[in-house]
Amino acid sequence: MEPSFFSIGEFSKITGLSVKTLRFYHEKGLLVPTVVDTESGYRYYDHKKIEKARVITQLRALEFSLEDIAAMLRRCEDESDILGFLERHKEQIEQGIRHQRNIAANIERIIATEREAQRVMAAAGYAVEEKTLEPMIVAGVRMRGKYSDCGKGFSQIGRKLGRHLAGPALCLYYDCEYQEDDADFEPCMALRQAVEAEGISVRTLPGGRCVTLVHQGPYEQLGRSYAKILEHVKRKQIPITLPSREVYLKGPGMIFKGDPKKYLTEIQLPVG
Repeated sequence: MEPSFFSIGEFSKITGLSVKTLRFYHEKGLLVPTVVDTESGYRYYDHKKIEKARVITQLRALEFSLEDIAAMLRRCEDESDILGFLERHKEQIEQGIRHQRNIAANIERIIATEREAQRVMAAAGYAVEEKTLEPMIVAGVRMRGKYSDCGKGFSQIGRKLGRHLAGPALCLYYDCEYQEDDADFEPCMALRQAVEAEGISVRTLPGGRCVTLVHQGPYEQLGRSYAKILEHVKRKQIPITLPSREVYLKGPGMIFKGDPKKYLTEIQLPVG
């Protein structure tokens, strides 16, 4: 064998790569020996392979995958090609860092929101109650869709019966579970007296016994209060019926949104 060729052991000392790693790189086609003796199977490397081994070692230290290194070496013929590849990879890493920072900021907001919600729930002092509701005249618009569409129903009632309204808005929920896109619900407004209006159901909403809890905070956190009131219902084995009700005692106004932390929503579960 010519003196300019190094055995795998010698090449291992020169490059700082173990013999096992060199064999693995050979199997992966990443660092192929210059010559493989057909009789003995010994591997030999020339000087050009030394630089390639160093490039691979540096890229592995930068956490490049073997697949990425192999792809880069296939496409890059000289050092300038490698530098271009590294510059593009650096930009991808920086984009990833910016993305991760955005995620971290969102996580921080979630943590702050949850901590505030826990604090408000602990300090609110509202307890589950059982009481009797009086019958009331309401105007309602039965809808199917997303819960966020309820504002359209309230607007429709307000436009047609605004001067007859009395009391806070409420919504009736006819599903026993959460529905993402096909919820069955009815935005309602209390009326002083029964007045007909096209497309709006005006009727007397029955009274009766119910289990109630006043929720303080944003509507997105109502689930906490539902957990509390449903735990009470299950513990006391109280039979409840549909539709359930949410009465919006204090919420956003027509012009000003107000502070969601101060919204008050009374959950009412009718007793069967």
